[in-house]
Amino acid sequence: MAIFRFQIALPDRPGSLGAVASAIGFAGGDIRGLVVLRSENGRGIDDVTIAIPGQDPSDMTNVLNAIGGVDVISVTPVV
Repeated sequence: MAIFRFQIALPDRPGSLGAVASAIGFAGGDIRGLVVLRSENGRGIDDVTIAIPGQDPSDMTNVLNAIGGVDVISVTPVV
């Protein structure tokens, strides 16, 4: 497993973070950390540290981007 920090934007409303966490789990990821950075204009900006199967974060990026209203801003490997 490799570990990456995904910075995401998501709707700032109840259930949004739960949808993200569920999608990560269904895709085989393991959340290792979460930091809520800020909320602005009805959007939350969070850093989510995720252990993913394999070494390529592309599949997890696609999973997150497929959730309605969620956008991956950046992906950074955690060394």
